[in-house]
Amino acid sequence: MRPIELFRTSGFRLALAFLLVFGAAASALFLFVDWQMRDFLDQRSDEWLTREMQSLQILPTDEVVLRLSARSQDSTTIERPFSLFDQSGKLVAGNKLTYPEKPTFEAPFDFVDHGTSRGAHYRGYLHRRPDGGSILVAQSLHEQREFRERLENATLFASLATAILGLVGAIAVGLGAVRRLDEISGAAVQIMKGDLKRRLPTGRAGGDIDRLAKVVNEMLDEIERLMQEVKGVCDNIAHDMRTPLTRLLGSLERARRRATSIDEYHGYVDEALEEIRGILKTFGALLRISEVEDGLRRSGFIDIDLKAIAGDAVDLFEPAADECGVTLTCTSGTEEPAIISGDPSLLFEAIANLIDNAIKFTPKGGRATVHVDGTGHLATVTVEDTGIGIRAEDAEAVLRRFYRAEKSRHAPGNGLGLSLVAAIARLHGMRLEITTPAIGTRVRLTFH
Repeated sequence: MRPIELFRTSGFRLALAFLLVFGAAASALFLFVDWQMRDFLDQRSDEWLTREMQSLQILPTDEVVLRLSARSQDSTTIERPFSLFDQSGKLVAGNKLTYPEKPTFEAPFDFVDHGTSRGAHYRGYLHRRPDGGSILVAQSLHEQREFRERLENATLFASLATAILGLVGAIAVGLGAVRRLDEISGAAVQIMKGDLKRRLPTGRAGGDIDRLAKVVNEMLDEIERLMQEVKGVCDNIAHDMRTPLTRLLGSLERARRRATSIDEYHGYVDEALEEIRGILKTFGALLRISEVEDGLRRSGFIDIDLKAIAGDAVDLFEPAADECGVTLTCTSGTEEPAIISGDPSLLFEAIANLIDNAIKFTPKGGRATVHVDGTGHLATVTVEDTGIGIRAEDAEAVLRRFYRAEKSRHAPGNGLGLSLVAAIARLHGMRLEITTPAIGTRVRLTFH
């Protein structure tokens, strides 16, 4: 992997951005702490200097000289020297300090004692006496400066360690991102080469890339399903259309060779027309499924009462059910309407297809029931019959176009009814479930 690839990753850049932001925040915090600490120490020093000066300035000169001379003999007072100067700035008594070059009277100030080789730093308070002399009370800044220096060194070391660790973390994050992108790119290349079973790798962390990969995998599942459907449709059209086309060809051949009268000729033509109508009906159903799966119908969704749609479908098929000797009923779990957002004509068509199948595959004396239930954000439509039933292993297959189970091959139809129902369910975000009770079939549409 080239370094340029690492630097271009969003993870590496984001880690560096956070490192810079936290570095700036830490620097601002250090400056604030340093300022507050220096201000606090200066205040404490100024309070001590003022208090000591107040105790000395009221004393006569000879007593000041006596006290300062005794104090200068104590080695523990080196860090806090007291000195008495005459009018010319010459030391009279006390600790050996040079007179400040730029003195400030009656206020604390910082100065440097050039009497030492390194130039000691002090903070002092200078008071001019009535005789023209001056008293200097000072406090060494050596400890404060050493403390600040150590604090600065510690901060610099911590900043350097943080920068190194942050850079290492950024590289680790970048390498992880590059590794994931390489895995995803490799999987995508295999998919483009025709391996539609391949999916993008996902991790357990559930990060942004994992979420995106899961969405893409769902999209690939749908693409694979559509590709399989297209392939299946082509195969099934070639298989299922061969029989009606063969019958159509046979009718036309018989009409041309065997017809000896107008009535017989008309009979063969009627057979051919019936086969053509069946073929056109099949292609019409295919076009209808394609129209539904296109998704453009979502723009016309409105709030509708699912119970009213199911009731209209039951009313439409009651005569057909009576004619077949099947009892058709419609029940509801609650009296309140089941309001959902959808296309009323498509939902009516889906429920009508389910009722039509229930009547078609239920023997005389059987029963077909449509049950609608709506509770809050959940609405269900269940169509159940006491017919021949669908085997559990065929529950998924019957949703494919042109697929017909062994028990239903003798019944009229083209195997597209449940495919259309499945397409309408996907368009509305409904879950389609086919289960097999003790007798018959139960098909349920669930809308969240």
